[in-house]
Amino acid sequence: MRPKELKDLLVTCIKAGLPVLIKGQPGVGKSDIVEQAAAECKADFILRHPVVEDPTDYKGAPAVLDGKADFLPFGDLRALMLAKKLTVCMIDDLGQAAPVVQAAAMQLILARRINGHKISDKVIFIAATNRREDKAGVTSILEPVKSRFATIVQLDVNVDDWCEWALQHDVPPELVAFIRFRPQLLSDWKPTNDIVNGPCPRTVARMGQLYAAGVRTLEPLAGAVGQGFATEFLGFIRVWQSLPSIDGILIDPTSGNIPDSPAALYAIVSALSGRATAANADRIVRYARRLPEEFGVLLVRDLIRVCPTATSCKEFIAWATEHQDALS
Repeated sequence: MRPKELKDLLVTCIKAGLPVLIKGQPGVGKSDIVEQAAAECKADFILRHPVVEDPTDYKGAPAVLDGKADFLPFGDLRALMLAKKLTVCMIDDLGQAAPVVQAAAMQLILARRINGHKISDKVIFIAATNRREDKAGVTSILEPVKSRFATIVQLDVNVDDWCEWALQHDVPPELVAFIRFRPQLLSDWKPTNDIVNGPCPRTVARMGQLYAAGVRTLEPLAGAVGQGFATEFLGFIRVWQSLPSIDGILIDPTSGNIPDSPAALYAIVSALSGRATAANADRIVRYARRLPEEFGVLLVRDLIRVCPTATSCKEFIAWATEHQDALS
């Protein structure tokens, strides 16, 4: 499933009280999407990491009260018992957990009761795991644990969904433009025993943070995403730096230069959408009309993602009337 589809499914399942198990390679955004779905449902969010837990974390701490032995819930377990509003509990990296911990989690998910302690009816369980082929320490998930979930789905990388997310989360426009120009590099991650990173949505976003902080040299950028990605990205930046003046385009969109190469066109689309405001939206749409149709549509789509109020400007209304299929 692509990220948007997964989020929609999770919202449906959270509202219906159905547990879901998500599988996928490291760094594709599993936990982020679950948190987004919880927020859309206005639910509290609790994140658990069973790989660093033991059964006691699920059973409670042994204690003697009034001469009787019992297990006292604490921390997240206590919060799950006392929840008064809709709460999503995400069990992350479930496949890396020891079998005995998985068995304890299984009681939470299906029986919703641990040693006589009942989990609140307001709690919905979502779990995530890497796959065995990812070499992420996943050995297996117990068969009874898998069958406790309403469905098991795989999250795949989708460039369009990632770019939309990036535009809304202050990822440098240069990086968004580069991913559009070289989309296959967004997920070029391969398992390795070497202590190096490879490109995946998580590491690409981290490299964007380094770049936004002012890091411009190859070695630290390569440390985030790998040598090949970083080298190509820095080469793309030279294209970015040769773009026509963005200020000049925003001042006079009817005569601003139109780049020739696809790399420069992707770059100019991201540069303009990164500067979009309600005040200059009409001028950006005017410039979009002059671009090759594919890039003009891309620019207008980005514009309304970054600046939703752009849909009320006259230039956009006229453009949308002529390009109804492009926005469907």
